[in-house]
Amino acid sequence: MSNRENFNYNTTQPPLIIPEYGRIVHKMIEYTIGIQNRDERNKAARAIIEVIGNLNPHLRSHQDFRHKLWDHLHIMSDFRLDVDSPYPVPTREQLSEPPKRLSYPQKSTRHRYYGSIIRQMIKKAVDLSDGEEKNQYIRLIANQMKKTYLQWNKDSVEDDVILNDIRELSNGALYLSDLTLTSSHALKKITGSNSQHSKKKNNYKKNQKNYGKHKKNFKK
Repeated sequence: MSNRENFNYNTTQPPLIIPEYGRIVHKMIEYTIGIQNRDERNKAARAIIEVIGNLNPHLRSHQDFRHKLWDHLHIMSDFRLDVDSPYPVPTREQLSEPPKRLSYPQKSTRHRYYGSIIRQMIKKAVDLSDGEEKNQYIRLIANQMKKTYLQWNKDSVEDDVILNDIRELSNGALYLSDLTLTSSHALKKITGSNSQHSKKKNNYKKNQKNYGKHKKNFKK
């Protein structure tokens, strides 16, 4: 007779509820369920908590670390383990509940390329008192909007387009028809200069990293 009949293969054993903990932990829990004395059963459960805690050291930084471990213990016991848990015992129904639907902020899809910060700045500008300070602030917003527009849309844009967008985003509260903005050419030049600087900086970091990696191969 072949000795294979004496082997216990995983395929012939019950599936693991939380496979990450392994079969030994599941067998320890199964053994604990069968302990008749409640004090001894509680003691065995606390010992298992220490074991599975050592198997998940990366969870120790979590505030509810031990709560998670006790939840895992009850889940792996298929909710059959009757012990004095320091935390509320989870139920099968709680785990089967579908997750709550997330509520997403409802925002307008128009002019999305300007971003939420521009919208906040426009809202603040509406609350400012009329005067030169408010006009300068609107000009700052408009130039930033124009720069963003050029990045995502065209090579050039008329000032009236930006000013009309400001009026629309402010619900008609902001509009300066005689406002002169920075030219598209100048804004593109500034954007291109910043892009080149960022590219050079990234290349420098990459070269330094490669040098450190191959430094041992260089001869003095």
